[in-house]
Amino acid sequence: MNTFSAQTYLYAAILLAAGFALAMAGIVLGRLISPHRSTKEKLQTYESGEVPIGSARIQYPVSFYIFALLFVVFDVDIVFIISWALIFKQLGLFGLIEIAFFIVILALGLVYAWKKGVMR
Repeated sequence: MNTFSAQTYLYAAILLAAGFALAMAGIVLGRLISPHRSTKEKLQTYESGEVPIGSARIQYPVSFYIFALLFVVFDVDIVFIISWALIFKQLGLFGLIEIAFFIVILALGLVYAWKKGVMR
């Protein structure tokens, strides 16, 4: 069993303090050397040299966001299924019933999203 000495914690504290000091130094240095003059061009919506035409707001259909959310949900669920597969023998029949229930719930969610037209 490894035990950590006070010296190990001291090294960790020094590293944490050095990292914090380096981050703060970057922020302060950027504040000091950056220009602070606002011009008409800097206050425009775009600084590409082109005059903005119309509104900068673009509205996307909600189904884009729902589709992205479904992707994230199913991506995270794969992590759970893979970790379940790694310990399948230890879980036995109970683990098999639990993962079957989990997959049925996922399938019902997918069918619901499909019926709502999110998958088009």
